[in-house]
Amino acid sequence: MKTRRQFIKFTIEFLVGLGVFFSTIGTWLAKAYAQTKRILLPKGTDLSTLSNKNPATLDTRNLEIIPLKDFETMGLTDHEVDLKSWRLIIKGNIAAPRNLSYSQILELPSIERDVLLICPGVFTNHGRWKGISLMTVLNLARMKADTTHITVSGPVGPYEKTERFPIADMRSNKVFLAYAVNGEKLPQQHGFPLRIVAEDYYGSDWVKYVYKIEAFKVETQS
Repeated sequence: MKTRRQFIKFTIEFLVGLGVFFSTIGTWLAKAYAQTKRILLPKGTDLSTLSNKNPATLDTRNLEIIPLKDFETMGLTDHEVDLKSWRLIIKGNIAAPRNLSYSQILELPSIERDVLLICPGVFTNHGRWKGISLMTVLNLARMKADTTHITVSGPVGPYEKTERFPIADMRSNKVFLAYAVNGEKLPQQHGFPLRIVAEDYYGSDWVKYVYKIEAFKVETQS
């Protein structure tokens, strides 16, 4: 027969386990609900009808890849990079800052994803983007565990822009670095040698001519 202390211990452990179970179920249901809110686009969808849509509300799994010649552009298109001197700088909340050459980047494990780019009210591109996970380069630079965000900057010079992304989007590869599109080397007008591909973000967040990645920790207010 269980003693009173054993019974209390068993009850507490049972309730804790029950809490963990429902917490897990709750997380799964929340993710499932978020997916059901997306609009599933049918095969053959006219991409021009999506230019006023929020990419985060669209399920694009059925969309065809459009030819690279039909891609439209936004922002700077004529920035030139000298690959002999160009480096991808990884700095910030890391233990081992790195400067990677283009050839070193091409040697890293690659990823490829079909992602929709929307320039609001203007155009829509749907391409097959190939490149590297941001987590790959961040891990090379020994990113610190408390990192919450990264910033991505490009190009060097007066037209430089910087965008910020949460680290969760790096881990899921929702945001990654591309050096090719539709099986071809990334064209100059689309951001050669590297550009950000950011699923669920508008095209204005897709930084082109990337040269710097900086990790940092956002301090939460107590």
